[in-house]
Amino acid sequence: MNKIKAAGRQSGFTLLEIMVVVTILGLLAAFIVPNVIGQGDKAKVDLAKANMSGVANALDFYKLDNKKYPTTEQGLDALTTKPEGAKNWNPNGYLPKLPEDPWGNTYVYISPGIDGKPYDLYSLGADGVEGGEGFDADLNFRD
Repeated sequence: MNKIKAAGRQSGFTLLEIMVVVTILGLLAAFIVPNVIGQGDKAKVDLAKANMSGVANALDFYKLDNKKYPTTEQGLDALTTKPEGAKNWNPNGYLPKLPEDPWGNTYVYISPGIDGKPYDLYSLGADGVEGGEGFDADLNFRD
């Protein structure tokens, strides 16, 4: 008979135990969530900077082969498709494809650049328009 009683017993958590666990999870969330929110945007900024660094390296290789950077009119397409006038263009190209910034926009390329720089390369940020603040701010490769 004792075996029947023992088998009929149910084990589980009490309401108090569940409330303690929920409270602990709530406290952990209160401390962790504010630190995690915004990290996705920061990661996109870091990715945009890394992409621009790769594009800048490809532009340098283009210049080594062709003695000058692509013009603004040729744009970054000159890294994937041979432009007119490029005599020593690498038959494999300089990039397999043109990257988009993490927000889905094309990078802006101007050559010659402002202030005597050979070129300007930048992303328009999260909002996709010039200017902005915070994560909407433009990201210049040289900054």
